[in-house]
Order: sequence, then C-alpha cells, then structure tokens
Amino acid sequence: MDPRVDIGHVHLKVADIDRALDFYHGVLGFDVVQRSPPPRGTTGLYHVAIRYPDRQTLADALRRVLAAGIPLDGATDHGVSEAIYLRDPDGNGIELYRDRPREEWPRPAEGEGVAMFNAPFDLQALLAEPEPA
Repeated sequence: MDPRVDIGHVHLKVADIDRALDFYHGVLGFDVVQRSPPPRGTTGLYHVAIRYPDRQTLADALRRVLAAGIPLDGATDHGVSEAIYLRDPDGNGIELYRDRPREEWPRPAEGEGVAMFNAPFDLQALLAEPEPA
C-alpha cells in the first residue's frame, strides 16, 4: 500500500475476524497493528473515510475492491474531493476518497469560501488512470 494513504486510528467491532482481515488486509492492503476484544457496551462503526494521496492510488484501491467482487454503494464528485462508498463485510460504511489540490476547488462567484457540490463520479475515467509504479 502506498505509504501516503491516510487514515486515523480506528477500532473495528466485527462478527468474523477472518472475514474482516480478508477485506481490510487482503483487499484494502492495511497492516494489522493490534487485535483485542471490544469493550462491553460499545457500538459498531458507522462510517470511516480513507484518504488516498492521488487519483492513481484511489484507482488502484477501486480496482482491488472490484476484483474482490465487493459491491459499491455509490460514488460522488464533491468538487473538493472524489469519493467511493462501499460496505465492509460487517456492513460498516467505508469511504475511499482523494482530495483535489486546493487550487482546483470550486469557488462561488463571490470568490470567498468553497462551493462544494454532489455530482456523479465517473468511475470509468478513474479506472483509466495508470497503475502506480
């Protein structure tokens, strides 16, 4: 996995650890740092976002997800970022995304702030990106 891929510290509560490891390690490429039992009374994860450094590495992640037969919940171009939505084997929401460089962010006519939006994300164009070296 590209060392520039960015995610904070996440605790996952899963029903089947081997299935979860197949997904997070085998498909997404993360290393297992620690395994421990969950504390009583905790809830599962609703959504986690994994930031990729550029379109090539995001495309590479999408290729692995599709090759593993994992269905997508959606894909959205937010103007400032491009995001792909799916679920892990336990139904937790996963967002794979990349931020556009700030100079490419859409701005309102007044020029102040950011004009985010929700538009379809062309996954075929993303898949046309060259594979990382």
